[in-house]
Amino acid sequence: MKKLIVFIIVGFFAQLIDGSLGMAYGVTSTSLLLAFGIAPAIASASVHLAEVVTTAASGVSHIKFGNVDKNIIKSMTIPGAIGAFIGACFLSNISGDVVKPYIAIFLFLLGIYIIYRFVYKKVSQSAPAKPFTKKRLVPLALVAGFADATGGGGWGPISTPVLLAHKGTETRKIIGSVDTTEFAVSLAATIGFFISLGWQDVNWFWVGTLMAGGLVAAPIAAWLVKIIPSHFLGILVGGCILLTNSRTVVHSIGLSSAGIYTIYAGVFVFWFVSLIYLLQKRKRHVFHEVSNSNS
Repeated sequence: MKKLIVFIIVGFFAQLIDGSLGMAYGVTSTSLLLAFGIAPAIASASVHLAEVVTTAASGVSHIKFGNVDKNIIKSMTIPGAIGAFIGACFLSNISGDVVKPYIAIFLFLLGIYIIYRFVYKKVSQSAPAKPFTKKRLVPLALVAGFADATGGGGWGPISTPVLLAHKGTETRKIIGSVDTTEFAVSLAATIGFFISLGWQDVNWFWVGTLMAGGLVAAPIAAWLVKIIPSHFLGILVGGCILLTNSRTVVHSIGLSSAGIYTIYAGVFVFWFVSLIYLLQKRKRHVFHEVSNSNS
């Protein structure tokens, strides 16, 4: 009974993070399952299968709250599913550890840029939205779907920051669209894994508990995305990108424990200071607007 409650809580918080930030369900849930001593292969198979249901619930919730961009969904769903299926079928036995550090470094730098853009762009400036083209979305979906299947996760961590780096886009719609399209990616990856690896690694108890927690969290996360200001969401996503990828970077470099914790502390301080600065900036902007309206 205790393990049942713990796994439901794991599924709830993993989906809450993923649904509100557009990434990290796999990273969060797999890490927590591994912390309980579950074998990596079983944890990965269980998480991928659970994602089929949780991403479906998340997608429906985001559509209901209007957090989607139809152009992104139409352009990325099929290529993402194809990339995930190919990765699961043909490369499930090939380690993605070789390319992980390079992807992590790229995403880490992208996270810094996202935070910089949301912190330092003018508050009163509203850039006109520039529609995404298929020439950009299709290759991105193929790469992100492929990485999701071969690297144990990657659809959200790759798609969300790259799309957010596009100026003039609405943050909540990027997050909602990435979560909605992830259903097809998770389904294709799961089918590919079952074809290449079989069903023997699936623990249906863990899958069911992760699904239960995720189903509860999905509508809550979609609602949070709708009501949280886009600039605040941008800072949260940027910080999540930095924290998740810094772990891969520091372990690939081979730093000592002291060096690793120093890097973590530096990333957290940078994220926290940026958040405080943005809140102060927004507060000053609101104060000036009120003063001008009263005068």
